[in-house]
Amino acid sequence: MSTQDRAPRKIPPIAELAIAPMVLVIIGGIYMAAQIPGSISLTPAILLLAAAVLLVIVDVVLLVRLRPFAWNAFWRVAGWALLGYAVIAGMIGYAFIYDGTRGEPLGILIGMLVVFAVVVPLLLGFAVARYQPITQGIAK
Repeated sequence: MSTQDRAPRKIPPIAELAIAPMVLVIIGGIYMAAQIPGSISLTPAILLLAAAVLLVIVDVVLLVRLRPFAWNAFWRVAGWALLGYAVIAGMIGYAFIYDGTRGEPLGILIGMLVVFAVVVPLLLGFAVARYQPITQGIAK
């Protein structure tokens, strides 16, 4: 193994960028929870959700462009984490519905839960796969 093989690769700030959507949906959720049960101005929550979705898309594009990458390890971890976080987001969404949240506020909260359920598995899968041997991600 040469020294060039051991040199750290330059990887885009995927993990760092994935934190921003989480922060945005947490701020949006707290904002909305503070306004319930009164009337809610949805504009700030919609803007926060839109910014979070945009950042998730940018993060996914950066991740997909990584070559070479240990994709097998990524999908193994991210897939199971996605299943778990989909269940968690579903239970939280059910609590919103059960508590009587309806209409646009419910739609925005569900959107925030989707961002939450996608970003955390993306972070977990990336954190594991980035340190795996790259040959593990190449189809044989």
